[in-house]
Formats: sequence, C-alpha cells, structure tokens
Amino acid sequence: MEVLMVNGSSHPAGATYRALHIVEEELGAAGINARWFQLGNAPVRGCLACEHCAKTHRCVFQDDVCNELIEGLLACDGAVFGSPVFFAGPNSALTALMDRAFYATCRYGHLLAGKPAASVVSMKRMGATSAIERLNQYFLYAEMPIISTPNWAAQFRDHSTVEEDTLGERRLHQLGRNMAQAVVAFSSVRGA
Repeated sequence: MEVLMVNGSSHPAGATYRALHIVEEELGAAGINARWFQLGNAPVRGCLACEHCAKTHRCVFQDDVCNELIEGLLACDGAVFGSPVFFAGPNSALTALMDRAFYATCRYGHLLAGKPAASVVSMKRMGATSAIERLNQYFLYAEMPIISTPNWAAQFRDHSTVEEDTLGERRLHQLGRNMAQAVVAFSSVRGA
C-alpha cells in the first residue's frame, strides 16, 4: 500500500513538508509507504480545455510536472495534498496543476474514485478553512472519500517554529492514523 504525499510548496523542506511528514510518520507506523511528489518552483501551465486528455487521461503538455502527478495519483492507494496558505487559499501553482490532473483522470473516466484523500495546510495566521475547502473540491469531483480530523488539518507556522503548534501537530498525527485506516479499507475492497 502506498500514499502519494504531494508537497504543494515551492520549498522542498519547509513548513508544508514538515506538516506532511507528520502524516507520513503515522502511515509508516501502520506499514504504509509514502511516495513523494514535490511541486517545486518551475512554471506550471493552466488548463486550456483542449480535450486531449479525453483519449489519453494525460495532459497534452509535456513541459511541466502534471503527467508525473497523474502517474502518481493513478499508482497510489490514497493521496495527501499539502499547501502553504497564500491570501486565504492554496498555492495557485498547485491548483493549476490539480485542475489539469483531476480533469484528465476524472472528466472522462472515474480513475480515482474510491481512493481516500486528505488536505493539509500550513499558514502564518489565517486562511486554513478556505484553503482546505478549495483543495477538497478536487476530491469531491473525483469521488474520493475525504479523510478528516476533528478541526482542520492545519498547522500554524512562524518561519521555523512549526513544532510549537502542538494542537496542529496532534491533528496531523490523527489525520495520518485516519488515512492509514482508510487506505487499508480501500485496498481490501479493491483487492476483493
């Protein structure tokens, strides 16, 4: 079993990575492997509605990481998307990528249906709820069960002090345990 951990930050080892890593720890404790996808800081295209993906379930553009994300989503048993919060929303490069990846895999076939998914955000002061809601819309469209915790899976960051948000850390650990249970259930249903 494998969960795709999507770091939607341009910083590979920043606050979003640290929040996702807490979820990964719980997955590992349950015997579930994590496969990482790093958004990075290379340019990402937006969707042009060219409909190429209707036949291939892949994006026509080969000059960014969209098809790499699609391959990861298709191969995994679940996914956790993490993003920093910018202006009360997730990273716009991440959502542009998700627009294309989810359109390609779900508009012309329900290729992700049933796979559990979750969203994690890190923020300076506020905006967690709207950022998480935006990310969760992709999972609803894809018919992916959304894994949650009591409260949002969000962690406050003040540069390098993510660890000081103990409530956020507890929520992320709980999210990891909830995701592990959901992935095991999904894998057993899929294997039956």
